[in-house]
Amino acid sequence: MNTTPAKLLDVVAVLEDKPTSGLVAGQVGTIVELLAPDVFEVEFCDLVGNTIGFAELCRHEFLVLRHEAAFAA
Repeated sequence: MNTTPAKLLDVVAVLEDKPTSGLVAGQVGTIVELLAPDVFEVEFCDLVGNTIGFAELCRHEFLVLRHEAAFAA
């Protein structure tokens, strides 16, 4: 279970393929809107910043990526 809270502008990775959205597991996006509790609009871009698309994802469908050191509790 994903226990890290998600918030606006967090960088996330999709946990499993989402063919209807054109996403594959591991694809990285940015949370751009909170749609409902634990439901987020995520924007996916290419390497130069062009938008590939958007997907509505529930919290259990992605992993919040960390860029700083963190230690497991």
